[in-house]
Amino acid sequence: MTHERLNGVATRYWHRLDDGRIQCDMCPRFCRLQEGQRGLCFVRGRQDDRIVLTTYGRSSGFCVDPIEKKPLNHFRPGSSVLSLGTAGCNLACKFCQNWDISKSRQMDTLADRAEPEAVADAAQRLGAESVAFTYNDPVIFHEYAIDIADACRERGIHAVAVSAGYVTPEPRAEFYRRMDAANIDLKAFTERFYRKLTGSSLGPVLDTIRYLRFETDVWFELTTLLIPGENDSDEEITRLAAWVRDEIGVDVPLHFTAFHPDFKMQDYPHTPPATLGRARHIALEQGIRYAYTGNTFDKQGQSTYCHHCGGRLIGRDWYQLSDWYLDPGGYCRNCGTRCAGVFAERPSAAWGRRRMPVWLSPR
Repeated sequence: MTHERLNGVATRYWHRLDDGRIQCDMCPRFCRLQEGQRGLCFVRGRQDDRIVLTTYGRSSGFCVDPIEKKPLNHFRPGSSVLSLGTAGCNLACKFCQNWDISKSRQMDTLADRAEPEAVADAAQRLGAESVAFTYNDPVIFHEYAIDIADACRERGIHAVAVSAGYVTPEPRAEFYRRMDAANIDLKAFTERFYRKLTGSSLGPVLDTIRYLRFETDVWFELTTLLIPGENDSDEEITRLAAWVRDEIGVDVPLHFTAFHPDFKMQDYPHTPPATLGRARHIALEQGIRYAYTGNTFDKQGQSTYCHHCGGRLIGRDWYQLSDWYLDPGGYCRNCGTRCAGVFAERPSAAWGRRRMPVWLSPR
């Protein structure tokens, strides 16, 4: 590691070691740092004998998206969300689809500045029902995300986390007290995959999923990017779905999304649509009530169906809603069975598939 002078805000989750180093306790990586060193995430580092966050108030960009793009299909469908990220990541995924942000080592990636109050004000001005911490993992910009979530809550705006779930218990509890919804990226269901392709481990991610299910009121959904030959076997998908069914619950939606060659895995093929459909079918066979396909053209695989009568509740074409057969409270209009999730009385703002980049700081 190189030594440098950092500029950042003080953080809380660290402790001193007997050998003079300071250990960052934000995630299970537990980086042990000398003065001027950064952790693997690159944005948390040691300065003046403490760990600081160097990206507070700085973003790689803001964009208004449909909530379904997170993906969240059961949290206020049709609404818009102001999305933001920073730089860096605490995982080392060789297949990262946002590597220009998450693997950035250049602070000029953080092109926009916005204090938490400004982010909340912008969301309100733009009519976004939620703010999403995404593009890179909010675990590493913990303090900034929490302050934004607090500012949003004062304005009645929801907070959404899109995360790999690789975080230690104490900061996890503080973080999710502020969140209304989350999508956890369950990258695979083997330790081999996590070690080989992410440089992390599966256990802490499963702990985060259990924590969300049993110790919070956060609405959450799970996403697995299927990579040909790595995590797309029938056996692995079956074990993943069965674990969710038995330990988490059949009402947690599963999203199976398509890989495209990127970053350090450009020699791998695209995920065939048939693989996504097969994974969805396996999950449904295992008793999961809501299973989806993503990053592909598949109206059936992206729509929501009643688990009791089989009727279509919400039609989707990519991120565009079509049919809406839910009564207020999320009940099937045909048979009266409740669909799990957080629903408005009718589709929220029906933002559709638009993507609108916005700039918050003066230009």
